[in-house]
Amino acid sequence: MGTGSHSVVQLENEHFRVTEWTIEPGGSIPMHRHDYEYVVVPMVTGRMHAENSDGTEFVAELTQGVSYTRSAGQEHTISNRYSDENIVFVEIERL
Repeated sequence: MGTGSHSVVQLENEHFRVTEWTIEPGGSIPMHRHDYEYVVVPMVTGRMHAENSDGTEFVAELTQGVSYTRSAGQEHTISNRYSDENIVFVEIERL
């Protein structure tokens, strides 16, 4: 885990892994690679800062309950730079 982040696996079977992530203010999830296609379900409205492995950066705008998907192979660091509240989301990986 990164500094100021933690996760709880809610469900894992032969098809899916469902993980709830919390990133505290100023916290981050360190550089990691997504080996599976995944869906993110934001539990809050807010902004996450992402830095890709190639050094490019972007801001992910989160809207509570509005899901988005990403393809396998994503490599990035995610941080909570913009809020004094926790960023919480559920990640659903298709195994």
